[in-house]
Amino acid sequence: MQGIRSIKKSFIMLLSESTKDATERVILRIAILSYLLHLFIIFLNVQGLLHFEQEFLKNPIAAIYTPFSFILVYEVFLLIYFLPKSITEYIGKQYEIITLIVIRRIFKDITYVELKSDWFFNEHDLQFTFDVATSLILFFIIYLFYKSIKKRDYDAIEKSDKEGQNIKQFVLLKRYMAIALIPIFLIIASYAFIHWGMITYRDHSNGILEFSKINNIFFEEFFTVLIGVDVLLLLASFFYSDKFYKIIRNSGFVLSTILIKLSFLSTGLVSNILIISSVLFGYLILLIHNLFEKDAESKSP
Repeated sequence: MQGIRSIKKSFIMLLSESTKDATERVILRIAILSYLLHLFIIFLNVQGLLHFEQEFLKNPIAAIYTPFSFILVYEVFLLIYFLPKSITEYIGKQYEIITLIVIRRIFKDITYVELKSDWFFNEHDLQFTFDVATSLILFFIIYLFYKSIKKRDYDAIEKSDKEGQNIKQFVLLKRYMAIALIPIFLIIASYAFIHWGMITYRDHSNGILEFSKINNIFFEEFFTVLIGVDVLLLLASFFYSDKFYKIIRNSGFVLSTILIKLSFLSTGLVSNILIISSVLFGYLILLIHNLFEKDAESKSP
């Protein structure tokens, strides 16, 4: 009992509504300051007071990339926040993160766009087109995904001793995972920041370039951790439910996360296809799961 109480206190402290609101305010302030700082550096560079050759530091539109990076950090926190509450919403946050990464990439790539007649023969123009189309497709699929999430009446379920006890144990396990993810998230984020800081200290130009590739430093590693979390959730689900369609749903979510991870290792159109495939696969898995569940409910006395 003492262990459960300590977990509850840790959960309240790290993943409470008040902590979420406080984190949101801090991240938004940092995002605004980083945007203004990036704009200021671009202004100094354009005026010739600094000498950076990267388009990333010449075009004001590219400055939007920087606050988006901090907003993505907050989205990662929200992902951890929703883990104990709902597996489907936790997976939905993964999809939101990869969509925001694509949108952020658009703001970086737009600085390399060339408005010429050979648009579809230019590598940067093509990538910009792929990313814009991908973001629209992802936005629509995520809308369908959230529309398909069923809100369960947990108070009614808990009246059933066996199922109610299973749900309580599973929620407690997810709280353990969420609390464990907080220090892992901080360690990976700190490593990414220190890694970037050291490169910037040695060579300012390479440091700026590394910041524009921060996906490979932070998000690729974090999604590797999420694959491990998803596998643990899948294995744990065997203890609390023997329903075939729930096991397949959780297995499908693991595969969906793996596809997102693979997208970080790919470039160009292949990366975009993997991202769309991951979200579409997760949506279809949830849709089929709901059909199974509806059929099971109609047959129950």
